[in-house]
Amino acid sequence: MGQKIHPKGFRLGVVYTWSSRWFADKKTYKSLLLSDVNLRKILMNRLKNAGIAHVELERSINKIKIILHVSRPGVVIGRGGSGLEELKKFVEHYFHENEIQSKLKIELSVEPVKEPNLNAYLVAVNIADQIARRIPHKRVCLSALDRVEGAGADGVKILLSGRIAGAEIARREKYARGSVPLSTIREAVDFAAVPSLTKSGYVGVKVWIYKKTKS
Repeated sequence: MGQKIHPKGFRLGVVYTWSSRWFADKKTYKSLLLSDVNLRKILMNRLKNAGIAHVELERSINKIKIILHVSRPGVVIGRGGSGLEELKKFVEHYFHENEIQSKLKIELSVEPVKEPNLNAYLVAVNIADQIARRIPHKRVCLSALDRVEGAGADGVKILLSGRIAGAEIARREKYARGSVPLSTIREAVDFAAVPSLTKSGYVGVKVWIYKKTKS
């Protein structure tokens, strides 16, 4: 089962919590969900240079809290908090144009990612960017394995699929170290899938990182 389902979705409510936390009735659920998806997409693109890994949203009656998990918080906050103020204005403008609710109070919070090499999304983005810059994929993947293992992971797996290195026939290549227990729900397995746009087309990059939970 572990290889046929999203590793994080499989563990929701046991190891991981939901990225969007709120309650809505049938009438507003669809619009709020779409609003969350679009805002998350915009913020992930806008803050790519800050090493954004994850966006959490919490809604109450007239308030929305946005928690940004980034590897370089200083880039988001800016000098004297100017970057954060600018981002807050941007988010307020987004909600003013897209939300049913009016006069929403926006609260922005920036959380640092302590170890970027243990975050599957940041590792996958790094691999995808290097492959797009035509750096040899084998070297990229092996150095990523070394970094993740050196950061304290107990297991890591990288899967590339597509026209790797511009090959005529698409194929899959897997690189792994240690163990990644995909079927054990209580174990925290971080997962991310990121596309890399190369000259020959998209190459899919999937990363699984396993770090034993302290019992």
